[in-house]
Amino acid sequence: MSKIDTIISELQAIASNPRKAMNDYKAETGKGAVGIAPVYAPEELVYAAGRLPIGCWGGQTEISNARAYLPPFACSIMQSVMELECNGVYNDLEAVIFSAPCDTLKCMGQKWKGTCPCIQFVHPQNVIVEGSTKFLATEYAIVKEKLEGIFGEKITDEAIEKAIVVYNEHRATMREFCKVAADYPQVIDPIKRHAVIKAGFFMDKAKHTAAVKELIAELKATPVQPWDGKKVVLTGILAEPNELLQVLIDNKIAVVADDLAQESRQFRADVPAEGGDVLTRLAMQWTKNMYGCSLLTDRDKSRSDMLVNMVKETGADAVIIMMMKFCDPEEFDYPMYFQKLNAAGIKSLKLEIDQQTTSFEQAATRVQALVETL
Repeated sequence: MSKIDTIISELQAIASNPRKAMNDYKAETGKGAVGIAPVYAPEELVYAAGRLPIGCWGGQTEISNARAYLPPFACSIMQSVMELECNGVYNDLEAVIFSAPCDTLKCMGQKWKGTCPCIQFVHPQNVIVEGSTKFLATEYAIVKEKLEGIFGEKITDEAIEKAIVVYNEHRATMREFCKVAADYPQVIDPIKRHAVIKAGFFMDKAKHTAAVKELIAELKATPVQPWDGKKVVLTGILAEPNELLQVLIDNKIAVVADDLAQESRQFRADVPAEGGDVLTRLAMQWTKNMYGCSLLTDRDKSRSDMLVNMVKETGADAVIIMMMKFCDPEEFDYPMYFQKLNAAGIKSLKLEIDQQTTSFEQAATRVQALVETL
């Protein structure tokens, strides 16, 4: 087994078993984990307290108990999260943090029935409004205060500053990984690419950064080979499960870039090094540096041009839209960037994503049809 395969296998094992990752972290540090619900949260505050931020993005599970708390038109991620919560999956967390960018997430904090406490805060979706940074910094201060009450210890500005440095380095490393991986589709297929990124939700960020840097170095030492398959850009909330990504592999499709909330949007924007105290700068990541996200009010609709530019820069053949079922923010954006892609002569395919789906024959047929038209 090559060094590349070894690193990827280790990251795949972590991505597929977050509970083991959490238990290993507690055994090593003596401290627990905090759940981070989609889509964005000030993870640096959790990291600064020495706790492990754990991504809570649902999963493939049959829905039964969650029906008592969420309507059937709630997105499948939150349906899965609620089901896992009802089944006690999150009971060992010290806390869970929810943002409130959509109607379903707004009520999750109220409906939370787990044994661990829930902290909910609000991102100002319209960051053009003066005072949005101050508002969000105040929200983060409340989150920090509640975490301190749960942990029974103070989270210092110095610790937050160090966490910001760790997270910004991780973001830069992941951006580089995505660019390098695009040159090696024979080595980094869609499933492996996803696993490398997803493992970061369940690892100490510094350790994940080190592993990915090692992987990048090994990839760069490998000769670039010509790729005779197709290349695509993914956009949407997430591209799961692996059975869906296997459809891309079966049709010899490489993912050369993405605009997924679970992937590149997580490390698209850095926390600025200057501009105020630590909480203000954490807020500025969202209000000043973030762009192209369906959860952010964008009067210029820059996501449309961003997707067109991503296709041109990577030489992609098409865009595949991973449309999360019942996700209003994504559905609102779709007509605008679909029109822009058409105007630019870029083919696209919309696939409905539902974490309760167990059959992918229809998706396979549609992806095969796309490949045949390219």
